[in-house]
Amino acid sequence: MRRRALVNGACVIIAVLFVFPVYWMASTALKPDADIVSYPPVLLPWPIELGHFGRVLGDGEFWAALRASLTVTVTVVTAGTLVALMAAVALARFTFRGRTGFVLGLIIVQMIPAEALFIPFYLMLRETRLLGQLAGLMLVYLSITVPFTAWMLRGFVASIPADLEEAAAMDGASRWQTFWRVLFPLVAPGLLATSIFSFITAWTEFTYAYVLINDPRNYPLPVYIQSFIGRDDVDYGPQMAVAFLFTLPVVVFFLFVQRRAVAGMSAGAVKG
Repeated sequence: MRRRALVNGACVIIAVLFVFPVYWMASTALKPDADIVSYPPVLLPWPIELGHFGRVLGDGEFWAALRASLTVTVTVVTAGTLVALMAAVALARFTFRGRTGFVLGLIIVQMIPAEALFIPFYLMLRETRLLGQLAGLMLVYLSITVPFTAWMLRGFVASIPADLEEAAAMDGASRWQTFWRVLFPLVAPGLLATSIFSFITAWTEFTYAYVLINDPRNYPLPVYIQSFIGRDDVDYGPQMAVAFLFTLPVVVFFLFVQRRAVAGMSAGAVKG
């Protein structure tokens, strides 16, 4: 009983440590300006101030940043997952020279620090006239997410018996029909599990977007949040309001894919 009480107490403390920053963000967005910087800190936002949300929602730059983030995220998740799935099927189902080296290359790529790629990405996008464009940022995110997603999906595809595809082929199904009607429905939980990485990268990444996007009209939400930091002060109220709105899609996405993501991750770990 004592051990269980200690474990439960530790879990409660850890949960509070994780939840409190989210609560403080939301409460700061609902506080009047005087209470935000007051000392001692005001824990409960009262009276509730909705002006910060009104200021943000009335700003055209916020909607432009939201549109940019949605465009980048949807494109990266969709295109990256599709490309990674094709690569995973090739690595799991076909034998070709250099396959082992290619798989090791996918793992090694993940070890390269992001800071080491700033200058190469910047120069390549400048030479291709994609610097400052959302298309260039999408290509950068795809180069980050596709290797990891393909490596994860390879284990999931390999865990599906090849006999199912052979039986479909014997029944007269083409390779394309076998892929869509047999393999794809079985690999769908794995797609949801791996799409989490692509979603988090495209939606929350700040550094590459800050370095590679020099046009304020194309700023995604993470860069827009940074715009509330001035030289001498920080406009905390609107900044926390944007951060709260920025967090909502992540929460909704995780609630939607949570159960299937756990099933996909556990199934994909059966066979590598």
